[in-house]
Amino acid sequence: QVHVVESGGGLVQPGGSLRLSCTASRIIFRLNAMLWYRQSPGKQRELVASISSSGATAYGEFVKDRFTISRDNAKNTVYLQMNSLKPEDTAVYYCNVGGTAAYWGQGTQVTVSS
Repeated sequence: QVHVVESGGGLVQPGGSLRLSCTASRIIFRLNAMLWYRQSPGKQRELVASISSSGATAYGEFVKDRFTISRDNAKNTVYLQMNSLKPEDTAVYYCNVGGTAAYWGQGTQVTVSS
């Protein structure tokens, strides 16, 4: 059975850091790009970062060098290191495999608040 599971969200103060993890079934992970999206209440889901199967990365403009996406192919896991967090980063963060509608995680809540 295919799975996509995020973890690592939580409550953090402004300026703090969090690292999100997403583990997917190997059969869908190894040859696909991995993407992180986020969605805040009342807003559309937006792309945060992506990493190709070969390691090429791309980021949403709002990230501005604060976030880093990486992947560990041996562990079928993609990470999102988030530094200098702001209240506007508060959202549910979702992991997606391959940029398709087929494989989404359940989401992990990130709340940035003092």
